Amino acid sequence: MGDEIRILIADDHPIVRHGLRQVIESDPKLKVVAEADDGSAAVARIDQWRPEIAVLDIDMPKLDGFEVLRQIQSRRIAIDVVFLTIHGKEDLFQAAMDLGAKGYILKESALVEIVSGLKAVSAGKYYVSPSLMTYLLRRKRDAAAFEQSEPALSRLTSAERTMLRMIANDRSSKEIANELCIHYRTVENRRTLICQKLGLHGSNALLKFTLQHRSEL
Repeated sequence: MGDEIRILIADDHPIVRHGLRQVIESDPKLKVVAEADDGSAAVARIDQWRPEIAVLDIDMPKLDGFEVLRQIQSRRIAIDVVFLTIHGKEDLFQAAMDLGAKGYILKESALVEIVSGLKAVSAGKYYVSPSLMTYLLRRKRDAAAFEQSEPALSRLTSAERTMLRMIANDRSSKEIANELCIHYRTVENRRTLICQKLGLHGSNALLKFTLQHRSEL
C-alpha cells in the first residue's frame, strides 16, 4: 500500500521486538519492514530499507541508539527516530532531543503508546511518553526564554539555525558540508556570518555558544 508508514525496530531483546511488531501491525497504516538486534545491524538495515521511522532502543550492543542516529545523520538518510528506553531521567531525554529525535517512549508503556506515537511522528509532530511531558514543556519554555534573552537569534535564517544545531552536535565544518551537500568554504562563510549576527568573537566562540545553549537551539 502506498500510504503505509514503513518502520524499523531495533532492540536486542527478541521478545520486545515481537511484541512491538504485533501491536504496530495491528494498525493497517503501519508496516514493520525490518528488525535489528544491535546498533550496527540497525544502521545497515536502515540504509537498505529506508523506512520512514526507526524505533531504536537506547541500550544496544555494538552501537547504542544515540550512535545509530548520529551515523544515519552522517549518511544523510532522511528518517524520523523514536527512542524506546527504560530510562526516564531528564538528562538522557534532553540528549535524545538534542540529537534530533522525534519521539521518546518508555518501555513500560510502549505497547500502549507505540501506535499513537508513530502516527504522531509520521504527521510531523513530536511524541513523548505522558509521564515525561514535563521535560518537553520545560524544554519549550527554556527555548522561548532563550529566544527573548538573545534577540539576535531572530536575525538568523532557518539554514543558519540548522547549522547551529549541527555545530552543537559536534559536527565539523567538513561534516556539515557533506551532510548539507554544500562546499566546505560555504560552511566557513556561514559560520563567520552567524558569528557576526550574534556578536561572537574568537576562534571557538561559536562552538562554545552552541554547546552552552544546545537544548535551547
